[in-house]
Amino acid sequence: MEGTSTVPDTSATSVTSAPPVPPTPPVPLSALLAREDLGLRHIAGPVEQDTVIHWAHTSEMADPYPYLLGGELLLTAGVHIPEAAGSGTYFDDYVSRIVAAGGAALGFGLAPVHDTVPRALVAACDTYGLPLLEVPPQTTFSGVARAVWQLMAQARLAELRRVTEAQQSLAAAAARPDPVAAVLRQLAQRVGGWAVLYGPEGAELARAGRTPQDGPVVALGALAAVVRPVPTRPGVPQGPTPPPTPTPTPTPSSATDTVGGSHLAAYALGGGRGFVLGVAAPRRDPGDHTIASVAAVLLSLLTGEQQSGSGSARSAALVRLLLGAAPEDVAPLLGGDRWTVVHARPAADGPAPDAVAASALGAALGSALIDTGGSVVRVLVPGDREPAAQKGWICGVSAAVAPHEWASADGQAARALARARATRAPLVRHGERPALADLVPPADAAAHARALLAPIAATPALTETLRTWLSLHGSWDRTAVALSVHRNTVRQRIARCAALLEADLDDADVRMELWFALRES
Repeated sequence: MEGTSTVPDTSATSVTSAPPVPPTPPVPLSALLAREDLGLRHIAGPVEQDTVIHWAHTSEMADPYPYLLGGELLLTAGVHIPEAAGSGTYFDDYVSRIVAAGGAALGFGLAPVHDTVPRALVAACDTYGLPLLEVPPQTTFSGVARAVWQLMAQARLAELRRVTEAQQSLAAAAARPDPVAAVLRQLAQRVGGWAVLYGPEGAELARAGRTPQDGPVVALGALAAVVRPVPTRPGVPQGPTPPPTPTPTPTPSSATDTVGGSHLAAYALGGGRGFVLGVAAPRRDPGDHTIASVAAVLLSLLTGEQQSGSGSARSAALVRLLLGAAPEDVAPLLGGDRWTVVHARPAADGPAPDAVAASALGAALGSALIDTGGSVVRVLVPGDREPAAQKGWICGVSAAVAPHEWASADGQAARALARARATRAPLVRHGERPALADLVPPADAAAHARALLAPIAATPALTETLRTWLSLHGSWDRTAVALSVHRNTVRQRIARCAALLEADLDDADVRMELWFALRES
């Protein structure tokens, strides 16, 4: 195999001798030549399609080798050239040193020192295969350097846009009915090649895209074995000491290779279960590694869910609920007797949270029981875990309840989230303490609430507005924020409630009685 390389885990030591390059995509030399404002002219050496430059550097040193990192467009006005340079080996020595240092191209500026590019320099560049560009007098070296960085910025922006779009499409694919196959199809499409998921034993579990030739296919399978964790064999016991427990042998998290013109990459999926993602593509574009890494994370979650006992238990609980089992009967499968419901939405206004963001929130709260609907994410959290405020989210938290009270807790969390938004607090909890309402029999309290609220019960908007308005101490602005309506709408609804109920809502006793009724309704 040609050019195999691996990326080790963070626990392993990585030593590399590759020259440093800037954190931006390289610029094709042909793109720089295409800039009409520069007026550069290619006069010697090849300009292949894959000829790229990483930066521009100006030097008038006779031997620039010690000052080059590789990949430069070296710019010179020829100040360093002696008068008798054309009759000796000066230009051959000069160009050979640039090539030895890894220089990508040479730009020669006309005026004020030279009116034309020396013929011996043109011949030397042709001999050593170094592209030579003529820089006209009106074009400054700083202008050339600025053009290089502009092209780099454009390439970087295009790369970021491509990666962002790929992340969104991969996340959407992970939410489809057949998520593993959908993620592989989307990955293969994004890299223009072939994607395959290998199982712990090395068998192909799923594939998508254009299958390469047999050579790259076999090589990709071998590359997957490089990153697949393999447990060490226990040592032979000496005396009564029991053999040590097998531990995984340190392996790289990813590996790359090039075989038969195909660029190969293998990624070990998280969890240490032996699943591996393989990718083969006819080219390796900037951003491909990031896109494949996102797919590897999603596939790690999907394969982990399929293989974990907790995932099987959640599936069993869902099936039993759908078949009519009571929540308290399926709760033991989920791992707890008391539960807290969390409603959350992004703190900043924007698009609805995607599946990846919702999964990350659930992981931070300590639960995989997540529901993403619209702009609100609902998470069912075991009662022994205390939900905390999460950066970038506004959360409403219910009281810890038994499974048969899940529906009630869902309402508590929704009202707590509305209050959090109205008060601009990162997290608001539903209060849970004995109240005067506990002194009234539930049946009597419910009957009283129905009778008192009957005039507005047929209009849910009025009931919810009154509930929110009372909970926020009669604040028009906060109620408007919590309900996402205009403050005048709140005023109109409250006035309508007062008229229908024939009550003075400025009276504290009336407010208390209505709040009591709303709590019981």
